[in-house]
Amino acid sequence: MVRKAVLNDAESIYSLIEYFAKKGGMLHRPLADIYDSLRDFFVYEEDGRVTGTCALHISGPDMGEIRSLAVSEDRRGRGIGRKLVTACLDEARSIGLKSVFALTYQVGFFHRLGFRGIKKEVLPSKIWSDCVKCVKFPNCDENAVIVDLQ
Repeated sequence: MVRKAVLNDAESIYSLIEYFAKKGGMLHRPLADIYDSLRDFFVYEEDGRVTGTCALHISGPDMGEIRSLAVSEDRRGRGIGRKLVTACLDEARSIGLKSVFALTYQVGFFHRLGFRGIKKEVLPSKIWSDCVKCVKFPNCDENAVIVDLQ
């Protein structure tokens, strides 16, 4: 089931993100950062275990970002990622965001959810706020995608 994250989920969220960050699939996030932004996160829980996570970060007056989408490898292909992103998009609509973007290696997944490709250059605040912390900056190989919510 998809639900908003609670304090007891922080270590599980961190473990999922760290697993994929070590493989080069996503940006590392310190545990303190998870606690700082815990209200951004949704989790997918099965039998008392967090098997997926995703965050909606507000990045401007009318734009949000899907961040830290991760699903345990043993649970992939079961629609968990889709449910998590859908929860984030539903929340984005409910708070009045006009669009949501993501930086991803999984472009096909996001296209199936209605996102379209864009150039990273149209996201200057994102590029300079978080991307400068990444080991891949300035040679990022992720793709930018966006969905309009109106």
